[in-house]
Amino acid sequence: MTTEERHHEVIVLGAGVSGIYQIKKLVDLGIDAIVLEGDEDLGGTWYRNRYPGARFDSESYTYGYSFSKELLDEWHWSERFSPQPENLRYLNHVADKFDLRRHMRFDCRVETMTWNEAERQWRLDLTDGTSYTARFVITSLGPLSAPTLPRYEGMDEFQGLAFHTWAWPKEPVELAGKRVGVIGTGATGIQVIAEIADKVADLTVFQRRPNWSTPLNNSPISAEEMDQIRARYDEIFDNCSKSPGGFEHVPDRRGFWNLTAEERRAFWDELYAQPGFAILAGNFMEIFLDEEANREVSEYIADRIRQRVTDPVVAEKLIPKDHGFGGQRLPLETRYFEAYNRDNVHLVSLQDTPIERFTPTGIQTTAGHHDLDIIVYATGFDAITGAYDRIDIRGVGGQTLRDKWSDGPSTFYGVLTTGFPNLFMVAGPQSVSGSTNFPRAIEGGVDWVTGLLQHARDAGRTRVEAEADAEEEWVREVVKAHERMLFRRSKGWFTGYNSNVAGHQEGKIRYQAYFGGAPKYNAMANQVVADGYRGVALS
Repeated sequence: MTTEERHHEVIVLGAGVSGIYQIKKLVDLGIDAIVLEGDEDLGGTWYRNRYPGARFDSESYTYGYSFSKELLDEWHWSERFSPQPENLRYLNHVADKFDLRRHMRFDCRVETMTWNEAERQWRLDLTDGTSYTARFVITSLGPLSAPTLPRYEGMDEFQGLAFHTWAWPKEPVELAGKRVGVIGTGATGIQVIAEIADKVADLTVFQRRPNWSTPLNNSPISAEEMDQIRARYDEIFDNCSKSPGGFEHVPDRRGFWNLTAEERRAFWDELYAQPGFAILAGNFMEIFLDEEANREVSEYIADRIRQRVTDPVVAEKLIPKDHGFGGQRLPLETRYFEAYNRDNVHLVSLQDTPIERFTPTGIQTTAGHHDLDIIVYATGFDAITGAYDRIDIRGVGGQTLRDKWSDGPSTFYGVLTTGFPNLFMVAGPQSVSGSTNFPRAIEGGVDWVTGLLQHARDAGRTRVEAEADAEEEWVREVVKAHERMLFRRSKGWFTGYNSNVAGHQEGKIRYQAYFGGAPKYNAMANQVVADGYRGVALS
């Protein structure tokens, strides 16, 4: 490959949900662009997360792309919440339908990115020694693409199978007759545990902190229902655009205190039985803002858990005490709590009996030894900024992005960051993508980034950078929206807290996502465009 062949006007990093749509937009405009993907194929989250139970928790028909009526008309989602194999087939179908693979380069993991001020371009050095250059780089790295492992003594001594859910083996894992340990009960752990409880000989769940969780209420989508969905796609996407969370579920505006306690409970019974995030996104806004309202709904969900778990001692251990309902990312589940009613499923609370060390044959806690054949790390991700930290990105004057963001990200609408010209971020830190239905957010993000790129090209500008004052103003807006919410004190990835991430200061909030709602974010971002890209320096 010649030096000329390794130079492109735009390089997109990542061939997941956002990268696929981004390269489609660039190709349609006739821009010289390629995608560099570190994995051996496209799909991002849905290529990597092959663990049992992996599926959408957004309704399938709100997750798919909206940009092509032909695509909407021909694709049939088989389930209300589609499983990982179907999701990956969908993304491959999109790439093949629009002939996007020829613009993608796989097994291309970027190690360093260096800004050349004189040339006004980026140099990208890959782990295999190959280098590329580009006028503009668009990151589509995904908010949950940097997995984290726990740090326990002896982890390398365990002689059985051990892997993170993100790295679940491609070849089938034999679970029948096995003693399996799962560490972590976040969104991923809850899906795995519920799926494999009846397939293994023995399942030990090592719970670091319990999470609130509510029923997914999944169901098949018949051909008839799919036809009805197709007929109302315009309405569906319009509803999503008006919803703070990007779903069809919208907050109830009657006012929490305008109803009696009995009326509220009857309403919650209805929401609990509905699919998806209805109980969260269709609830009263007060549950996110008012301590007393949140306490009442939290007790309602706690009662639901108690009703579903036979052993009252186990039930209490599954109920969070350190945060209220909606105070962290809400996992959705299918018969998760019922799994603990099985004789072969055991809950180990690491708050009561911490792990001391791993051994060749299992895990030793302060209460005893657990013999295991397989250990699954459902221990989450270095969310939002983690994928950026794993690339050595050096901007103006050699400043590293990792250093700039060491105490938390600082961006302009989650798209630009001062000191790193011509670096555009889709679903970047402090955008709305970390707080809403992801594809609904990234379509708007890709459109905004592409519009800015077009604006610069049409004006003959070769350098695009956020103005420092404008970036500081946006960070203040992010902080203000965040501090209104009760989850400001939580230890979830909403606040950038993750005990697995080296270098993250425990107890220090990292303002990683915008929580003012998608409609407000989009209105403000569109006003920036209307004002001639106010806050963006083009030269």
